[in-house]
Amino acid sequence: MLTYPELPLGSPLIDAELPDYTGRRHRLSAFQEPFLAVVFMCNHCPYVQGSIRELVELAEAYRGRVAFVGINPNDWTQYPEDSPEGMARFAQEHGIFFPYLVDETQEVAKAYKALRTPEVFLFDQRRLLVYHGRVNDNPKFPDQVKEHTLREAIEALLKGEAPPTPVAPAIGCSVKWRPGNEPQVGIAR
Repeated sequence: MLTYPELPLGSPLIDAELPDYTGRRHRLSAFQEPFLAVVFMCNHCPYVQGSIRELVELAEAYRGRVAFVGINPNDWTQYPEDSPEGMARFAQEHGIFFPYLVDETQEVAKAYKALRTPEVFLFDQRRLLVYHGRVNDNPKFPDQVKEHTLREAIEALLKGEAPPTPVAPAIGCSVKWRPGNEPQVGIAR
């Protein structure tokens, strides 16, 4: 069985400064809200398209308490819809008001060991990873969602508790790596 390394729970925030689709730069460590949700996402993935409404609703509902940051790691030379221009259209179409950043070199996605879109990394007040995984249990079909995993994790944090499910494997498309930039895989024994 193929295995991919994951960022372990308790890992500190991996800081980065990236531009949004307009060129304005944002540093992950600069957000002042108590909690931080780093979401690897893109425009063309049907799983992102199916869960973007919930992500925007969560960002609005927890404004001032949880900072949301979207990061698009996809190679837009192969997937032109994921270009910065496509990101601008996608953000406008879906009412994305939180920073939506471009990881052109894919170095941030590799540092986080992100493999899917959407894939969420939720950090606590000390900027330690407390939740990693999916937005919900059916991101492609929002009308069939039964478990809002990210919302449950945020609600637990706001009550001073640990997320009930700290790791819930991300459900989505694979990150579209530039040729030769794919993550290393191992063989489970």
